[in-house]
Amino acid sequence: MSATESRIPPGVRYMVLSALGFSIMALFVKLAGKRLPTQEIVLSRAVIGLALSYVHLRRRRISPWGTRRGLLVVRGFLGLAGLFCFFYSVTHLPLAEATVIHYVNPVLTALLAALVLKEALRPQVLVSAAACLAGVLLVYRPAFLFGAATSGLDLLTVTIGLGGACFSALAYITVRTLSRTEDPLVIVFYFPLVALPATLPTVIGVALWPTPLEWLYLLGVGLFTQVGQVFLTKGLQHEPAGKAMTIAYIQVFFAAAWGVIFFGDRLTAGTIGGALLILLGVALLGLRSSGAARRPPVARPETLD
Repeated sequence: MSATESRIPPGVRYMVLSALGFSIMALFVKLAGKRLPTQEIVLSRAVIGLALSYVHLRRRRISPWGTRRGLLVVRGFLGLAGLFCFFYSVTHLPLAEATVIHYVNPVLTALLAALVLKEALRPQVLVSAAACLAGVLLVYRPAFLFGAATSGLDLLTVTIGLGGACFSALAYITVRTLSRTEDPLVIVFYFPLVALPATLPTVIGVALWPTPLEWLYLLGVGLFTQVGQVFLTKGLQHEPAGKAMTIAYIQVFFAAAWGVIFFGDRLTAGTIGGALLILLGVALLGLRSSGAARRPPVARPETLD
């Protein structure tokens, strides 16, 4: 091991590798989405995820069905809604902007947890939420704030992206509740178990037969999601959740690089400023758990991770 590697904690390395894996997944989603409909990409993700999750459960000799099946199904539908919205925003927005908008979900999770789980709503959560809202407005650049000449993003697509972040936050809250009684692998398994039959009817009539290159893109979506999930789990074993969320935000910068390299995206001052504001919001949120004891990792919602 080199001297540089020895100075980098393993949890940090794992979270950076996780962010890299998820950013490559988003890159493949955008490449596949040039021609293929979003629901077809979601369906392929569900098929690969179902196979991989089932293999993991079999290896561990764990029953896949769980005990709180109704809530597990709800978690599956929330994860599916979040994934669909994120994939749609990735295919219709520049990669950096889509990723920035999605990354408000940690703060949304804290806000919704206060409403749903009755967790304490600390002042820094409200400050984090305000920073994230300001960040999203900088990325979106609405005409009523920035003038009619502003080249803002499409409102509907931004709204769908924010909807994906909300669904992801709700999915994570559900995961936190389920993690008290269910094995993390069972929670992860229920996403593709619900997503596959739910997505299949929406694909009928609109699906296109992928080209050989598009088959590789679809395979890449599934495989790099799995890579990201594996390193995320390892990272959460070494770092508190708040710090891990902040490190994971490096995915925004990976996404920006892929956008410039593969799609000729231009990074605007609004996008950079918005990303930094949302990063600040996530970092402030992470301070809540910076001194907390490390806990065993739980399954994350099926969005970026």
